[in-house]
Amino acid sequence: MPPENAGRAFALVLVDELVRHGVRDAVLAPGSRSTPVALALAGDERIRLHVRIDERSAAFLALGLAKRSGCLVPVLCTSGTAAAHFHAAALEADQSQVPLLLLTADRPPELRGTGANQTVEQTGLYDRAVRWATDVGVPESRGDSVRYWRSVASRAALTALGRLGPAAGPVHLNLPLREPLTATDDGIGFPYPLDGRPDGAPWTAGPLVADAELPDDVSELLRAARRGVVVAGDGLTDADVDGVLAFAAAREWPVVAEPHSNARRGPYALCGTDAVLRADVFAPDLVVVTGRAGLSRALLGFLSRNRCVVLDRYGRWPDPGRTASYVVAVAPAALRDVQGDPADPDWFAGWRDATAAANAAIDAVIDRAADLTEPLVAREVAAGVPDATALVVASSMPIRDLDLTMRPRDGVRVYANRGVSGIDGFVSTAVGIALAHKGKTVALAGDLSMLHDVNGLLVGDGYPIDLTFVVVNNEGGGIFSLLPQADGADRDTFDRLFGTPHGVDLARVVSAYGASHRLVRDVGELRAALAADGNGIGIVEVRTNRTANAALHHEIATAASDALARHVQRP
Repeated sequence: MPPENAGRAFALVLVDELVRHGVRDAVLAPGSRSTPVALALAGDERIRLHVRIDERSAAFLALGLAKRSGCLVPVLCTSGTAAAHFHAAALEADQSQVPLLLLTADRPPELRGTGANQTVEQTGLYDRAVRWATDVGVPESRGDSVRYWRSVASRAALTALGRLGPAAGPVHLNLPLREPLTATDDGIGFPYPLDGRPDGAPWTAGPLVADAELPDDVSELLRAARRGVVVAGDGLTDADVDGVLAFAAAREWPVVAEPHSNARRGPYALCGTDAVLRADVFAPDLVVVTGRAGLSRALLGFLSRNRCVVLDRYGRWPDPGRTASYVVAVAPAALRDVQGDPADPDWFAGWRDATAAANAAIDAVIDRAADLTEPLVAREVAAGVPDATALVVASSMPIRDLDLTMRPRDGVRVYANRGVSGIDGFVSTAVGIALAHKGKTVALAGDLSMLHDVNGLLVGDGYPIDLTFVVVNNEGGGIFSLLPQADGADRDTFDRLFGTPHGVDLARVVSAYGASHRLVRDVGELRAALAADGNGIGIVEVRTNRTANAALHHEIATAASDALARHVQRP
């Protein structure tokens, strides 16, 4: 049966072409103008449709689904301010190279600039945050329309997936739609076939581009180095991690890996490196930077003092200190093929023993505390979640505490929104990752990350989910107590501007969303909560004190520094 109107035909073709490019999940924030595409998504049994009332939550849910699956995930909204709420997720997807497709329904051109209700200038709304954006023509009943629609959808998918040269990232299709918005006969109909390519093939394919090889001069530089360090940051693929770790093992170089790089595993990965990096104990002849590092100020300072080679598949410029000797457009996985002699005999042992001394001091301080503390919670979560867990970590203090305490281990995949490092959308991102992950998901969050996106808990689609949030509730923004803002201001002013105590009862809030709640008071209860079988969404709350947490972090830093100094001075 032919479609009743051109809008209906367009929506059916768009959705079908996206499925041909691997789309299996889609997210919808309901509205009127987006009706044709919403109905097409809901009517396609090949797609799992997730509906959210909050556009910001919907966009970050799509980001989480895409981050975990690696597949293109479209998110659809109506016109007006609804589209503006996608912007934060677009910024994160841009920096984190996540294939996100922003579909914004719009009024037709004749209503723009006339004061028509719910009409704003949506073309170019996300500016340079997206890889490509276009205003798709208003659907018309023409013989060449299907070819146009499929071509546009293919270009959007291939661009978002990083198949056309630039890195994967967000793409924006603005969709002006005229009434009728439902499958109603408009008197013209759409008498043309909607068929795509045979056998479910996409209209336009874009095979993966082969990765470039390391240039000879860079390969020679790597081969010649004897006292090197490998740094692993955000944005590495599994192949990159394997190549990085194989290179480090062959050369016997230490690996300084941020937790969300997923390279903190194996015998050459280290924990508790900040004291060593800050003290400048070792003098490498070369540092190889893979991924986008930027979590630790100590690490950034170390990079600024040493000769660095930066490897990035897409030739981006992840060099915030402006000190790189080389920035090479090559996949870090290429390191696997670099030959060279192992490091000087005592090089890795020196790093290993120095960080071990710092870690012992850190653990001693953490273990002296009578109550659950934020570093202790991060250490327990990192060590205690079962194998095959997806561990999602919020920005601000949780990811830093994980970096401080997480020992190298296999079996856990760490995710974090470190592209722009915001706390917005964290709950929805974690939900998206959990929905795309076949197994247990644990999310480590602060109270502000939870409250900032509490609407992300509104999950009513009936899809199975096993997600536990471990929420460190210190009544506000704990990280500011560790920053210069905490000095020089009276307590009331600091709390009002930075600490932001909220007085919210998390148990009552999350129960309103249908999530379970459990308050844990000691390590035994926390370990039991992490080991428990999950079904649905649960919140494990740990209450801490911001002032005590700041003092504890200062004590940890001093203890690690002192232990390292004693270790270095040892005869």
